[in-house]
Amino acid sequence: MGAAGRKLSARRRREVVAVLLFSGGPIFESSIPLSVFGVDRQDAGVPRYRLLVCAGEEGALRTTGGLELTAPHGLDAVARAGTVVVPAWRSISQAPPAEALAALRRAHEEGARIIGLCTGAFVLAAAGLLDGRPATTHWMYAPTLAKRYPTVHVDPRELFVDDGDVLTSAGTAAGIDLCLHVVRTDHGVDAASALARRLVVPPRRPGGQERYLDRSLPEEIGGDPLAEVVAWALEHINEQFDVETLAARAYMSRRTFDRRFRSLTGSAPLQWLITQRVLQAQRLLETSDYSVDEVAQRCGFRSPVALRGHFRRQLGASPASYRAAYRSRRGQEDAVDRADAAGGSGSGKPQSDTYATRVPEQHAWADAPVGRPDQPEGGRHRGRAESAAPGRGMPARPGRGPVLPGQRDRAVG
Repeated sequence: MGAAGRKLSARRRREVVAVLLFSGGPIFESSIPLSVFGVDRQDAGVPRYRLLVCAGEEGALRTTGGLELTAPHGLDAVARAGTVVVPAWRSISQAPPAEALAALRRAHEEGARIIGLCTGAFVLAAAGLLDGRPATTHWMYAPTLAKRYPTVHVDPRELFVDDGDVLTSAGTAAGIDLCLHVVRTDHGVDAASALARRLVVPPRRPGGQERYLDRSLPEEIGGDPLAEVVAWALEHINEQFDVETLAARAYMSRRTFDRRFRSLTGSAPLQWLITQRVLQAQRLLETSDYSVDEVAQRCGFRSPVALRGHFRRQLGASPASYRAAYRSRRGQEDAVDRADAAGGSGSGKPQSDTYATRVPEQHAWADAPVGRPDQPEGGRHRGRAESAAPGRGMPARPGRGPVLPGQRDRAVG
């Protein structure tokens, strides 16, 4: 039952936010909800929340750098909260304390909104609160979450996912995005924008996680029989083959292969294959002088038209524009480096921040992003911007060239 259909228990208050802390949790993620919901900013037009910092287990809470924290409340205080936030969990390989899971289930049953930031999604999943729901987490841990909890619909592309009464976010700075979204949902755009100005962050970041993804294989794929098929595909990415070819190499039917691949990686094999071809095109555009037609051929695309379409959908720019922007930026940085080496007065900062130094490579298991506008507040909301890049069905910004990942915004923190 969604938040709209579940009445908040009389002993809980919507403005009361409980933040559940565990020993071993990273201090940055832990501090995000404390700063957003625990500081009185009514002078800036931000309605006040009442914060309850709760220890999710007994004993001192050791965090980043060996710091020890003492929470003023225990799990009993969660019973008063209308919103419960789990900012992070210390290890995805460890089971959360049973008492904390019980407190989360009870809060959810009594109508509280439950939020998991970054690896906090693993705590929500362990409590059974993500069963049958869409969710996200840090892209590095998304395959593990999908494999360990197969009924959870993990989407590693999103900065955050709002499923009504249960919300999850990607790693680190995406927790800020989700907390701002909560304020926006509760009190409107003006309040969220005022808070964003105080925090000196964008009120709504465009895009998703795909620009930050790493190409390395998921941690748990190494021992699986499909690992050989994945490795073969990466080694032969310049050749033209399809998912049927991969299924045959795995000695599986297409349907069985699709199901096994998705359960292992959280991604559909076709989207994974397209993403890998685009990644290879990205590298060749950055490091070679091949024409776009030659790049398409060397990445296994059947035609340059196919390369251009998939490249624009994933990166928001044509291959030629991407190459020009990348080389322009590299030229500026090289000039700064030469000035610094000569003892000049250069600050070491590029003269222009128009384009990112390098678009981070995507994770091997990541789906190719599919642009779709945000759904209305109160429904299933994905943490992607309304202002998508050109080629995703949205207009380009007037007077501006193609938008590259990293230009649209940079990660906070």
